[in-house]
Amino acid sequence: MNGSTTNHPELAAQQAPASAEPDVRNADNPLVARLKARIASTGHVSVAEFMKAALGDQDGGYYTTRDPFGAAGDFTTAPEISQVFGELIGLWCVDTWRAMGSPRAFALIELGPGRGTLMSDALRALRQVPECRAAANIHLVETSPVLRELQQNTLRGENITWHSSFPDHGRTPVIFLANEFLDALPVEQYVKHGGNWCERVVAHDTAHDRFCFAIDRSKRLPLGAITRQLAQAEEGEIFEYAPTVRDFVSDMAHQVFLYGGAGLIVDYGYTRHAIGQTLQAVRRHRPIDPLESPGECDLTAHVDFQLVGETAQNAGTKIWGPVDQSVFLQRIGIIERTNILLKRANVSQAHDLRTAMTRLIAPAEMGALFKVMAMTDQRLSSLAGFEADS
Repeated sequence: MNGSTTNHPELAAQQAPASAEPDVRNADNPLVARLKARIASTGHVSVAEFMKAALGDQDGGYYTTRDPFGAAGDFTTAPEISQVFGELIGLWCVDTWRAMGSPRAFALIELGPGRGTLMSDALRALRQVPECRAAANIHLVETSPVLRELQQNTLRGENITWHSSFPDHGRTPVIFLANEFLDALPVEQYVKHGGNWCERVVAHDTAHDRFCFAIDRSKRLPLGAITRQLAQAEEGEIFEYAPTVRDFVSDMAHQVFLYGGAGLIVDYGYTRHAIGQTLQAVRRHRPIDPLESPGECDLTAHVDFQLVGETAQNAGTKIWGPVDQSVFLQRIGIIERTNILLKRANVSQAHDLRTAMTRLIAPAEMGALFKVMAMTDQRLSSLAGFEADS
């Protein structure tokens, strides 16, 4: 790495970002100054701490200060691509509610609800079965004041309770929805260095005034996390460790196990434990260096669905999937629902409907990269979208 990062004796420098120009585009963001001051004091921050601050800082974090969605933002999620996505998720909730025995009351909880678009479309589908809609108590888990205000506007007139963490839902059965939520949770990174898995951290290159990666040789990956695959890894390889993802999934599964119900997770990721970096940043729909603009870009990491499944099973729930998003959406009726809408669409609307469906299910688009997994209590013997995998 060019330039000085830190004088911390346990840190080994890693390759700096390609550009040698100072990053001044977000110089007014108070988060950047606080990160620099913290690193100057401690020598570095972990990748997880950097992600947590960059995304959730109350005075400069990415999600707490802006609406990141849509063409005018930085990325577009499935509910913003097509109303059909949220409607199908709503119908999936109805079908799952029936499989649960049609309880008189249940909690419908969405984690990270964006603009509220998915829940709005899902509730439109629930209203087709009035008994299900009457039974559903809606809870949204959202920490961003900006996004919470958008959700309130989108869902005006609905009886909804907002939370900053897992809600108390009165011990009723529960259905969780988590669409593109786990990918934004912080991950730790470790590097195979000198035969050991040492933590990869974020330091500050004072010579070029930019954040950069380094290795903290004093911090090691917990021994219990070192699998045979990791033990045999080559020098310099990177492994992403996700205890925050594990904790969220464990909490979700624990509630499903205790009170009955289901949880549906839709996200991009991989089906088996893997070595390699997936940490990425997006700004204005284009990839950028993950350390380039903290607080000004989206930071995510691919979800390890094997970790999700094992964690949920350890909590006592039954696991379904993962399956590709394309498979799941086709099984629950995306083609049939789109064809119904096409019958009353004009030429422009028909084009938009077909384009949206292609984005959601084509393997080269979101169809293969995005995976869908569900957890249920052990009593459910079937689950829509996972029929062939049960």
